[in-house]
Amino acid sequence: MLSFFEPDSQIILVSESSLIKTVTNIQALTKTITNFDVVEKEAQSLTDTHPNITVILDSVIKINTVNNAVETKSCKVLKYDYLCICTGGRPKLIPQALDNKYVVGIRDTDSVDEFVEKLSKTTKIVIVGNGGIASEIIHKIRNVEVHWVIKDKHITATFVDPGAATFFQDSLNQTTPESSAKQMRYKEDGPKSGAALGPNWYQNLEIYGALSKSLPDNIKIHYESEIIDLTCDLSNPHPVKVTLSNGLVIDSDLVVSATGVVPHHEFEVVGSNLAFSEDRGIVVNEFLQTTVANIYAAGDVCSPTWQYAKHWFPMKLWTQARQMGCYAARSMCANLNKEEILQDFCFEIFTHSTKLFGYKVILLGLYNGQKLGQDYEILLRMTKGHEYIKFVIQEGKLHGAILIGETDLEETCENLILNQIDISPYGTDILNPDIDIEDYFD
Repeated sequence: MLSFFEPDSQIILVSESSLIKTVTNIQALTKTITNFDVVEKEAQSLTDTHPNITVILDSVIKINTVNNAVETKSCKVLKYDYLCICTGGRPKLIPQALDNKYVVGIRDTDSVDEFVEKLSKTTKIVIVGNGGIASEIIHKIRNVEVHWVIKDKHITATFVDPGAATFFQDSLNQTTPESSAKQMRYKEDGPKSGAALGPNWYQNLEIYGALSKSLPDNIKIHYESEIIDLTCDLSNPHPVKVTLSNGLVIDSDLVVSATGVVPHHEFEVVGSNLAFSEDRGIVVNEFLQTTVANIYAAGDVCSPTWQYAKHWFPMKLWTQARQMGCYAARSMCANLNKEEILQDFCFEIFTHSTKLFGYKVILLGLYNGQKLGQDYEILLRMTKGHEYIKFVIQEGKLHGAILIGETDLEETCENLILNQIDISPYGTDILNPDIDIEDYFD
């Protein structure tokens, strides 16, 4: 994006990984919802299409805000006029993971490779976490006994409510056709940080344990539980003893920690200090500008601190990382050229498009009643194995929606939320399957 806006400016990308994520097949579903694929390419391929970009395979260890320079691990000093920090997040591992080879954290492509390799020798596994990565591992995993440890009362609580979780529940032990597709990977020399997972990281991934076939009811869910102790006994056929907060003890071969991320920044700052939020994210304003005027930050590494639009809130997702990256580029260019810029429209409403348990999932606005207190109502429509639709309504207006399956309602819901149209005259008929609400509100 920077290269597009500033084709005559020199741009330097410092990357720990020789792989970069490239967005392809962009499909606009609505004004603010976009579907896209993410493919891995060699970082150096950027220079083929963008001659003003230089790629340096290294890591930044120091930022000098006085001299406007960064120092890399290999002792390179790079001067800058503007700097954007996009170092993402690192896995927030369970405390017992420290120096334990039987605990694997899932965040980037390298950690997925490690997980797949270890799983192939495993018959019994414990998975900790309740977000998108944990849910997709659970959905894809085969030929292994799985214990899913979640601290919530229902599955996939990061994204959905108990009703949607019940809808997904039927998919847990269904087998899916084996895919002949192979995961494309580039080989890297030496140990480096892997490229971050894209939104469709699991699409062609085949995850198999050491059992000859999948067992009926091979997934056991432990609700409202956390790991309180983890010990290893190599004399045991399942060497990892996991003790849960409910007192249950599970013997397993491997523990997967998929419990979210924390901002990733391991560099020293010399001069004017960057401000950090409680979760250690780099504080940014409405232009993604940090407390140092010519330094910007975007994605999982930053913490937005501006006054959010009513129907938007930050969440560590690929969707928002891409939006922030594009907007940071525009902001930097506007600053460089002394131009005014308005905040991007994508920050008017929270949107996220993904797949969970094989279903298309669209989240819009305050889809779980975030920021609404207790004074709102919910309308539901569910067809088992087909679709789940949830409307969050306050004072006769739609404020959020969860759309699971091929509902074709995303544009209608987006319009209803953005325009705050009064839908109270329609009552519960707004979700009557015999009424095509698109005809009224598109």
